Amino acid sequence: MSQRVLTTESGAPVADNQNSASAGVGGPLLLQDQHLLEKLARFNRERIPERVVHARGSGAYGHFEVTDDVTGYTHAAFLGEIGKRTEVFLRFSTVADSLGGADAVRDPRGFAVKFYTEEGNYDLVGNNTPVFFIKDPIKFPDFIHSQKRDPFTGKQEPDNVWDFWAHSPEATHQITWLMGDRGIPASYRHMNGYGSHTYQWTNEQGEAFFVKYHFKTNQGVRCLSTEQAQELAGKDPNSHQTDLLQAIERGVHPSWTLYVQIMPAAEAAEYRFNPFDLTKVWPHRDYPLQRVGRLVLDRNPDNVFAEVEQAAFSPNNFVPGIGPSPDKMLQGRLFAYADAHRYRLGVNHTQLAVNAPKATTAQNYGRDGFMATNAQGRHAKNYEPNSYDGPVETGRPLSAPLAVNGHTGTHEAPLHTKDDDFFQAGELYRLMSEEEKSRLVANIAGGLSQVSRDDVIEKNLAHFHAADPGYGKRVEEAVRALRED
Repeated sequence: MSQRVLTTESGAPVADNQNSASAGVGGPLLLQDQHLLEKLARFNRERIPERVVHARGSGAYGHFEVTDDVTGYTHAAFLGEIGKRTEVFLRFSTVADSLGGADAVRDPRGFAVKFYTEEGNYDLVGNNTPVFFIKDPIKFPDFIHSQKRDPFTGKQEPDNVWDFWAHSPEATHQITWLMGDRGIPASYRHMNGYGSHTYQWTNEQGEAFFVKYHFKTNQGVRCLSTEQAQELAGKDPNSHQTDLLQAIERGVHPSWTLYVQIMPAAEAAEYRFNPFDLTKVWPHRDYPLQRVGRLVLDRNPDNVFAEVEQAAFSPNNFVPGIGPSPDKMLQGRLFAYADAHRYRLGVNHTQLAVNAPKATTAQNYGRDGFMATNAQGRHAKNYEPNSYDGPVETGRPLSAPLAVNGHTGTHEAPLHTKDDDFFQAGELYRLMSEEEKSRLVANIAGGLSQVSRDDVIEKNLAHFHAADPGYGKRVEEAVRALRED
């Protein structure tokens, strides 16, 4: 068997890949050395802009199999019958740190699933927490700026982190999640995933339901203490990536069971919490978990850049039977995610292998732009309607329409009977064991005690007192003790 010949990108054979062409032995290099210039120019362009958030990620392929009948709630084809399998790609990530950050850090984790369905790709883009810090997307850039590197010091500053939270009492619930035991998963395999937002399902009869997604890990939830995480991050910054890669390579395929909470659309208006507020959960006693299926990861990507770094998820990639809700944060993400990918990867990023449909073919009138591969031949038109047998609309909406009323303007979210910024944070605190409460308090105090301004500390302490008097008292005492040392 003869060896393959190394070529340039244009296909010409390379004579020497060890020595650059020069003007004589030891002389200056020649501009005519096309192979050298091509290699250096390509090397300069190997990196693309990293994600502003969720930059540090890992991913794997697998499948989703339906185990329970949910056809009474949605007519999505990939959920249409028990036993049906759909190929998936799942990307995990940390949120705040850069591409070179460590995996074992206290941070929410992204949990983004791409279902390659026969009706198009369905992207479910969530986290490992059921709630988030804010409920309106207009605050998102400010929130992320407060959590990332300070423009002057070039590092994350406790003053910025806690100052934003001091002015955002709705963050108290998610802070309690983040600073608790589940704030640092032991691995991607040992954490739950959540759609976090509220979505809409529509059945064949046109009946609408609001749903929340819960992916429960079948490996069991395992977490790291602050001390364990600091040690692991120093020993192996790629700990979560290593764990996922090696588990799948040795045939230990991680899996999650998907459950949903289902709320008839008519019940949303009178529910005691605003069901579209991302800082709130629906208690399971109100809407119990209903099992849907099983997600299994069984194949690693062959190239991390091509398949993980270039994977593009967008919450507006819906399929028939599934649609959005009035969740403000979700509404903002419907634009922001796809726009981020157009910036990072180009307008034709959906033609990349990891993002293209697999069980169907994309058929539309989009053409041209950087790296376009969808010319579609001399007879294909780039406008609609046309007389040349081009793809046509179905006339059938993907989901049921959402009712709207009132006047345009900037409005706060409507308050429901039990809505406030602190009740559910207090409920979460009261569910914890004594040991869990102690670790939570220590984690909060460790960060809050580093804040330089007393007024910022006092505003945050007031939030914890409002959630639960005992919670607030313990955090206050812990912060005082650390500041007096």
